[in-house]
Amino acid sequence: MEYRRLGKSGLQVSALSLGSWLTFGKQIEDGTAEACMKLAYDQGINFFDNAEGYAAGQSEIVMGKILANMGWARDTYLVSSKVFWGGDKPNQKGLSRKHVIEACEAALRRLQVDYLDLYFCHRPDYNTPVEETVFAMNTLLQQGKILYWGTSEWPADRIMEAHLVARENNLVPPTMEQPQYNMFTRRWVEVNYQSLYDRGMGTTIWSPLASGILTGKYNDGQIEGKGSRFDIAGLDWLKEAIFKDGRLDKVRALTALAEEAGMTMTHMALAWCLKNPHVSTVILGASRVSQLEDNLKSLEALPKLTPDVMAQIETILDNKPERVEF
Repeated sequence: MEYRRLGKSGLQVSALSLGSWLTFGKQIEDGTAEACMKLAYDQGINFFDNAEGYAAGQSEIVMGKILANMGWARDTYLVSSKVFWGGDKPNQKGLSRKHVIEACEAALRRLQVDYLDLYFCHRPDYNTPVEETVFAMNTLLQQGKILYWGTSEWPADRIMEAHLVARENNLVPPTMEQPQYNMFTRRWVEVNYQSLYDRGMGTTIWSPLASGILTGKYNDGQIEGKGSRFDIAGLDWLKEAIFKDGRLDKVRALTALAEEAGMTMTHMALAWCLKNPHVSTVILGASRVSQLEDNLKSLEALPKLTPDVMAQIETILDNKPERVEF
C-alpha cells in the first residue's frame, strides 16, 4: 500500500480507502461488510469513510460493530463521518452549530469510537452562515471529538470563505474536501480547487469509477443484472449517467487501450485518479470481497500509465477542463 499526506497536514492516509455509501447497512450483509473491512485493513488500507446520511445511520452502526469486533489499535486506522442529512425535522439537517455538534455525538455512538479522525460537512448549507459552521467545528476540535475537519462537494468560493473566517479568528480551517472525481467528472478537482491546494487542502475522492461505467461492464449497453445498485430506490439517476454524452463509446475505446497497455479498464480508471498529485486517497466501494480484492490491484497499474498512455487517454476522453483566466 502507498501512503500519502492529507494535503499539507501531517496525517498519512492510504492511497486507496474503503467507503460505505451504498453498501453497509443497505446493499450487503453485515458479514460481507466485515470481510471487506478486514481484507482492506490487512492490505494496508487505514481509512474507512462513512456519514450520518448513509442508510440513515445504519451504515455507521454496522461499521461500529465491525471496529469493535476487530479490536484494531485505534492509532492504526482512520474513520470519518459527515454531517448534513440527519433527519427530516428542521434541526436534524444542515450545518447549524446545533446539528454539527449533535450529529458528531451521534456518530461517535454509532461508530463506537471516542473521536472521529475526519469530519466532513457533507454539502454546503446556504441557510447557515459559514462562520457558525467554522466555529462549531473548532469547538469539536478543542473537545478532542474530531481531529481534522473538511467539506464535501463545496464550491471553491465557499471553502475559501471558511479559510478566511478561520484565519481572521485564529481557528483551524478545513483540511480536506471530498469531491466526486473520475475520468468524466474533472473540473472541480483539476481547475476549481487549484488555489486551495496551496492552502494545504487534500482531497478524498469518491466515485472514481463513475458509478461503475468505468469498469467496462456496461460496454454492451445493457445494465440489467449487472449490479444490484440499480434496484436501490432513488438511484435512477445512475442509469441516466451511464448512457449520457457518448460515455459508453469512450469507455469502449478506453477498454481497448487498457488491454493494449496490459491492464483492466477498472485498474486503469483507478490508477488514473491516483496519478493526480492532489488526490490524497481514492475511496473504493465494494459489494463483494472479490471486487475489493481486484480493485486493490489497481496500484500495480500506476507504472503502466506512461506519458504516452496518459496522452492517449486524454485524446479518447476529449474533456480536459481548461482554466479560465480573468
